[in-house]
Amino acid sequence: MAKVKMKTNRSAKKRFKITATGKIKRMKAGGAHYNTHKAKDRKRRLRRGTLVHPSWEDKIKGMLKET
Repeated sequence: MAKVKMKTNRSAKKRFKITATGKIKRMKAGGAHYNTHKAKDRKRRLRRGTLVHPSWEDKIKGMLKET
């Protein structure tokens, strides 16, 4: 009988990347619209990525499982 494989969550695959050390990168929220009233340095900070909090890593890695 064939082994049942776990499917990757496709929305999570588009939002997160795993680094070489096993941490998870994500983009910051809040930079898509209503930008005219935000400060220039705030918008610049929003362009940069950041790491997912360690308490969320197991949940996200579960969504990113490919086999």
